Amino acid sequence: MALDPHLLNAIRFLTVVPTPHSANAPERDWLARAIKYFPLVGAGIGAASALVFLIASEFWSPLIAALLAVTTSIAITGALHEDGLADTVDSFGGGWSIEKRLAIMKDSRIGTYGALALGIGVALRVAAMAALPIWLGAAALIAAHAAARAVPGFVINRLPYSGDTAAMKVSYAETPVRSNELTLALIIAALAAIPLAFITVASVAVGLLLGATFAALLTRWSRRLLGGYTGDVLGAIEQLFEIGFLLGVAAAIR
Repeated sequence: MALDPHLLNAIRFLTVVPTPHSANAPERDWLARAIKYFPLVGAGIGAASALVFLIASEFWSPLIAALLAVTTSIAITGALHEDGLADTVDSFGGGWSIEKRLAIMKDSRIGTYGALALGIGVALRVAAMAALPIWLGAAALIAAHAAARAVPGFVINRLPYSGDTAAMKVSYAETPVRSNELTLALIIAALAAIPLAFITVASVAVGLLLGATFAALLTRWSRRLLGGYTGDVLGAIEQLFEIGFLLGVAAAIR
């Protein structure tokens, strides 16, 4: 049975996992159509990280297990979202105009702001995971990765694209995500949160609240400084939601 091409596009875009080759060029609205599967791919990334967390916890301290779990997600995604976070923070911190900020985003070099954002982001995720009981931490990873990847669809529908589509390496069309696609993404994210909810519903609520707050703040910041979003901004928003979610779970448990 052939997989939905939109699911394959989601896997190709979000991970380095090999997928069947397609001779057909992607449709220009491929991103909007694939977003409904982003939480499903995120749940898979979270599950892999959770498995590493559980196994590593049998041999090492919670801190080492948490670091290995976060490293696993970075390896599977090829640091896609971390790259977006670094580029976004460098851009917002060093640009004095929209044009300058977009130019900084395209620069492959990483600046002081970006390096600090990467270090602090990884440190916060590791510290939050290390503070959680083993099975709760594993469930939190799955929920966080799935929920964080449901957010870009809402951002795309609220903000215009600010980058240069002509300079993109893949075809792209500024197309809204359909309501049924957003609904499916939310359903998948909710299903991924069930294991965590079975342990503690409060942690899910606090995690979603803090993650959504971080994501909303960066969305507003992007609207003000860029007039819209870029791919790097979407990656940064995913990272902030993930960080906020894990911090919220840790806070609820404490």
